[in-house]
Amino acid sequence: MAGDAGKGLRKGLTSYGDAGFSLFLRKAFIKAMGYSDDALNRPIVGITNTFSDYNPCHGNAPALIEAAKRGVMLAGAMPMVFPTISIHESFAHPTSMFLRNLMAMDTEEMIRAQPMDAVIVIGGCDKTLPAQIMAAASVDLPTVVIPVGPMVVGHHKGEVLGACTDCRRLWAAHRAGEIDEAEIEVVNGRLAPSVGTCMVMGTASTMACMIEAMGLALPYAGTIPAPHAERVRLAEASGRRAAAMAVAGGPRPRALLTPASLRNAQVVLQAIGGSTNGLIHLTAMANRVGARIDLDAFDAVGREVPVLVDLKPSGAHYMEHFHHAGGVPKLLRELGDLIDLDAPTVAGGCLRDVVAAAEEVPGQTVIRSPADPIKAAGGLAVLRGNLAPRGALIKHAAASPRLLQHTGRAVVFESIPDMAARIDAPDLDVGADDVLVLRNAGPKGAPGMPEAGYLPIPKKLARQGVKDMVRISDARMSGTAFGTIVLHVTPESAVGGPLALVRTGDAIRLDVAGRRIDLLVDEAELARRQAALPEAPRPAWARRGYARLFHDTVTQADEGCDFAFMAPDGGATEG
Repeated sequence: MAGDAGKGLRKGLTSYGDAGFSLFLRKAFIKAMGYSDDALNRPIVGITNTFSDYNPCHGNAPALIEAAKRGVMLAGAMPMVFPTISIHESFAHPTSMFLRNLMAMDTEEMIRAQPMDAVIVIGGCDKTLPAQIMAAASVDLPTVVIPVGPMVVGHHKGEVLGACTDCRRLWAAHRAGEIDEAEIEVVNGRLAPSVGTCMVMGTASTMACMIEAMGLALPYAGTIPAPHAERVRLAEASGRRAAAMAVAGGPRPRALLTPASLRNAQVVLQAIGGSTNGLIHLTAMANRVGARIDLDAFDAVGREVPVLVDLKPSGAHYMEHFHHAGGVPKLLRELGDLIDLDAPTVAGGCLRDVVAAAEEVPGQTVIRSPADPIKAAGGLAVLRGNLAPRGALIKHAAASPRLLQHTGRAVVFESIPDMAARIDAPDLDVGADDVLVLRNAGPKGAPGMPEAGYLPIPKKLARQGVKDMVRISDARMSGTAFGTIVLHVTPESAVGGPLALVRTGDAIRLDVAGRRIDLLVDEAELARRQAALPEAPRPAWARRGYARLFHDTVTQADEGCDFAFMAPDGGATEG
């Protein structure tokens, strides 16, 4: 049983009190699968299997796994596939964010528990890639990320369609009576024409692009369409690279998740007009290596970095067009000195090598230059004020310009069920200039901080032609959504944050240029309301199991909504 101690099959032996017997037993059982001694003596690359019949985003995962295995074996190592949790955005109750930390823990423990010298993580749907990188950062085993890739576009009546920005737009038109039942059913079958993640700049595409920019995946990994053969070849190349990293012992995630790469990710997040969710996930990933994302520094990046990618919901195109225009490498070239090109990558070099090899596509207009941006400032802004003392976010690149400076009367919904019950009531006291406020929709309040921040326009206003209103909540919003929507209000109302003090009829002022969101009520009255807030007992949903763990230990949005004890020192601030 020759080989290096602590490598390959000898790594992390089961504790029986006799290491020789542990290895003997491990080999005896694995040989039941038909492996030879030659195979078992090679470096091992673990490959996560996140395929699920409930997860159409990951529908191509089996093909990617086979290609990654092929790449590992061509490079002389041994691939071992193992399952983990799989989360799909629209098949996760109450919300996928509720399960992100569970997937991170599952993935981390399976990497720790099983012998592997490197790991390939395959994911895509919104919370899966963040969960996997949170896990990889904590284990710090050489890791290559393979995103599953975006789906291709759909078509309806000569119009190009994409899930899910156009899902929301067309559903809003249906609510307003502009599209009948028969047509909305036809549209339903055309919005998602292939496996893969949403083909707009939603959370999945945002995370894939940021991950590529951080050097955690090979070039073009963030943009190649899911059904394309190029995606399969990328998986094979990733397998080869993982095998080399298994032998070399690196680079490891903590060598890649540096202050420079984390800032690069923030620059790219702003430049692509990415999802607000990207900041929460980046914060959680950074916390796993003991780094911090400063919201004010992030806002400063947004003032400096223009939106350069013309993609829905901030622009006009889709992910396949971004890819054919040159993808993330071309974007990094356009960003120039805003990117630290000396940041290392899993490919073994640095981003400077990636940019040097970037493809130039004559005549493309999807990736703009800084001299001709989609928006002069980045896609996201951080707001402060007495409604959000620890911050809130707005994706102003996808907002209505006329509402970016707005004062209106609050119309308050106590919870998501309250909103669902009253939003379309004919007698709802609401006007087009009012500000819709949703509370008790944060990490602890909902639970899981669901994507409920995209409050629908009340039906009676939608039928009058109202397309957008200022909306405020402690919830999240899908990266595919659009509108003048203030999110991630922190601290959340369920822990006594100022959102809990708002009453219907109060005036609220939004000033995006001034980075403010304020409740226009005098401080003495707010203090009286604060003192009158009852102490909230543990809710019924959080009495046992994972739900109790989540409720009792999840952090706020500005801390990444991770579990407090998952920080490297086990002691992040709670609540």
